[in-house]
Amino acid sequence: MTKATTTARSPLTTRLSNSVAAAPKSVREIAWKAQVRLCGRYRSLSRNGKHPAIVVRAIARELSAFIWAIITGGNSAGIAAAVHLTA
Repeated sequence: MTKATTTARSPLTTRLSNSVAAAPKSVREIAWKAQVRLCGRYRSLSRNGKHPAIVVRAIARELSAFIWAIITGGNSAGIAAAVHLTA
């Protein structure tokens, strides 16, 4: 999970690979929300001087909430509740 958080360091891009383009639209929407939120959160925590290991763990916790949302059908109330619990 922590290795997946390294994508949060990258700048946002709208270019889709073939594997991402093949995913259902609802999954792509949740994934995009996750990318936007996690990228901003990563930068914010890093800018505030948090230790890199702590930043990665915090992003991994939030990433797990988005993964849970994708698995459970992705209702936005569930995403908000899950992200709120990990924040």
